[in-house]
Amino acid sequence: MHNTFPQQLSAAFIRSLLTHIHSRLLASCSLVAQSHIHSSLPLPAKNWERKNRVVYPPQLPDEPRRPVEVYHCRRQIKYSKDKMWYLAKMIRGMTFDQAVAQLQFNDKKGAKVMLEVLLEAQEMAVRNHNLEYRSNLYVAESFSSKGQYLKRIRYHGRGMFGIMDKVYCHYFVKLVEGSPPLKKATTGFDQAKEYVQQLRNRTIIHSL
Repeated sequence: MHNTFPQQLSAAFIRSLLTHIHSRLLASCSLVAQSHIHSSLPLPAKNWERKNRVVYPPQLPDEPRRPVEVYHCRRQIKYSKDKMWYLAKMIRGMTFDQAVAQLQFNDKKGAKVMLEVLLEAQEMAVRNHNLEYRSNLYVAESFSSKGQYLKRIRYHGRGMFGIMDKVYCHYFVKLVEGSPPLKKATTGFDQAKEYVQQLRNRTIIHSL
């Protein structure tokens, strides 16, 4: 009688200790599994720069020479994407010299950033793609997109506060060798008709 009680007590203590250790191990395993899934920040997409790595098959002797194409960008620029869009649209379709001249005489902050990106893209075309004439380029694509915003607190009176955004944007440019293609003269009615057709061709998810 006197020996069974301590044995039962020790067995109960060991059983509770094992249960506690088992539960702690399960909790740690679940934390490790969840730590690999981090979805609060988007992964930076590098698809634009990857287009420079495309390897084309050899051309036939009677085929026209494939022009040089250079894709370049700059990310997380401390500037508004809407202000950058107006500058990007301004130089779209211009020759390289015209775009550089327009940006040099523009006193906006985004123009200085875009000028640096264009010069970097020109240097990439000469160094990596064997471009013969440095100025024989035109701006085929030029656009901006939204970057990763940072949220900060804006303090108000009487202990109140608001949330403000530190805005950032990305700028993308594509330079192509040769002279820019001629623009087709269109009227306002043609532009509206093309816009309506784009709306009809879009894909709306979760719709009937």
